[in-house]
Amino acid sequence: MFALLICALVFYLVGRYLGLPRSMRFTLLGLFYVAILGVHLIFPDGHPLRLATGESAAPWAILGGFIVLILAYRYVLSWLKRRAEPQTTGEAELTPDAFKSEELDRYARHIVLREIGGPGQMALKKARVLVIGAGGLGAPALQYLASSGVGIIGIIDHDVVENANLQRQVIHQDAAIGTPKVFSAQAQLEAQNPHIKILPYNRRFEADIAETLCAEYDIILDGSDNFDTRYLANKTAIALKKPLVFGALSPWEGQVSVFDPATSGPCYQCIFPAKPSADLAPTCSEAGVFAPLPGIIGTMMAGEALKLLTRAGSVLRGEMIIYDALYSEMRKIKTSPRADCPICGAGQRLN
Repeated sequence: MFALLICALVFYLVGRYLGLPRSMRFTLLGLFYVAILGVHLIFPDGHPLRLATGESAAPWAILGGFIVLILAYRYVLSWLKRRAEPQTTGEAELTPDAFKSEELDRYARHIVLREIGGPGQMALKKARVLVIGAGGLGAPALQYLASSGVGIIGIIDHDVVENANLQRQVIHQDAAIGTPKVFSAQAQLEAQNPHIKILPYNRRFEADIAETLCAEYDIILDGSDNFDTRYLANKTAIALKKPLVFGALSPWEGQVSVFDPATSGPCYQCIFPAKPSADLAPTCSEAGVFAPLPGIIGTMMAGEALKLLTRAGSVLRGEMIIYDALYSEMRKIKTSPRADCPICGAGQRLN
């Protein structure tokens, strides 16, 4: 069998040297392969021709199977490339927005999804998402936004990585303790996906920069851990008519919603008109938090942002998911706007 394979390789190389078309060379090799299989199917065991070609058809069948898989893989990649790249008339050229071949391979599982496809993946490539907080919720959300190919991701956080963060904030490593979270996250995301751009803002999200900063992005994802930041993010997003993806945690329970009154549904302050007293909303350091819970909720937040950008399926406008990790229960509740909401109420909507 090995001698025949060597002969086939020599034939292919000689044909290439003589200038035979590639299609002709592959056709002749295919006929050679079919002839060998025919020998094993027609002649009985022990026949000299069968002995000369490897005695059994099994190795040849396995070889043929591998060749078919390789050809099928190449065909699928070619099809994905044609589907994802913009159609042009005349000479085909790569535009600044076109996918590189390694991006097509990286995002192939998205591109084959009917609900996303090439246009949806291109929308992600052109998108800009601001993530407030690089902690428990921001960490998994950032990782999935980056791995999914969101073109520009902004991260704003004023904290540094602490040892106590590493139980749940999976984007940070032990060696990053003492490093600003935005720079730790930036390093990990750029290592994860070199085809995107990360913009770190090592400062607190405050009113003096909120509107200017958020205006540069398509979606705001709020992974903060305090009510003041949430109210500010909500007010800014509503003023700019941008969707706000919201997530929050308690020790065993998480919440996810999308606030986008410019399209439909309430805003954050419709649902939470005033922040609770400190004893009713203890911090993670005071009450604790189940380590996988931020990952679950943060991943769901990334999912809502990706669906908003690709217009796939439906998002949680006017709805909120509440997940109880302790008892493995999930509920979806309806949420409604309040006419007297100072942020998005009836009077505000006319502005």
